[in-house]
Amino acid sequence: MIILLTVAIAPSLALFSYFYLRDQFSKEPSKLIFHCFIYGAILTFPILFIQYVFDAEGVFSNVFSQSVLFSSIVEEFFKWLVLLIAIYRHVDFEDPFDGILYGASVSLGFATVENILYLLEFGLETAFIRAFLPVSSHALFGVVMGYYFGRAKFSSGTGRKWLVWALTTSMVLHIAYNSFLYFRADWLYGIIPFMLFLWWFGLRKVKQAHQLSLAHYHDQSTFHPKH
Repeated sequence: MIILLTVAIAPSLALFSYFYLRDQFSKEPSKLIFHCFIYGAILTFPILFIQYVFDAEGVFSNVFSQSVLFSSIVEEFFKWLVLLIAIYRHVDFEDPFDGILYGASVSLGFATVENILYLLEFGLETAFIRAFLPVSSHALFGVVMGYYFGRAKFSSGTGRKWLVWALTTSMVLHIAYNSFLYFRADWLYGIIPFMLFLWWFGLRKVKQAHQLSLAHYHDQSTFHPKH
């Protein structure tokens, strides 16, 4: 059991460490990062319950609607809702790059619990492919969502446009990911190029968030010069 838990948690820890080390602005870890991870982990259970109820009631007429569209939309919506309610106006959300960390933390909390449950059912043989696909994809969906939350919080105006982008972009990416797994018999040949694109897109958002944070702190130092 200890080995299984270690294998299940290790990919999330490695991915979060990577994104955290890219942050050049935070001087120390924020408790909010840990809270985000816990929120994401707790989210797993109501999401699984909702999916079970809809499946048991036969709400959907085909597998695609249930396994691709519904699961993608529900998972990303609840992660977006947690970020909006618990994180968006929090005092520790200090710069645009923080959105990357908080978005990734929520997603990795969800992915970690999901990974534990999956490995408990199917065994350690699936650990490598799950680290490469579901865990890393959830992390990158969270990175993209968090980037737009950072834009929303620190842009002029209400930021509603960026909040909508945060939800829709992560949903579209998740639906695309699930579609590759659903439609192609030789799914591995389709998912690898998509994952390469997803990593490119996610890292591009990391770079853009870093630039926005530099501009944010530069503006602060301009308006509040040291005496």
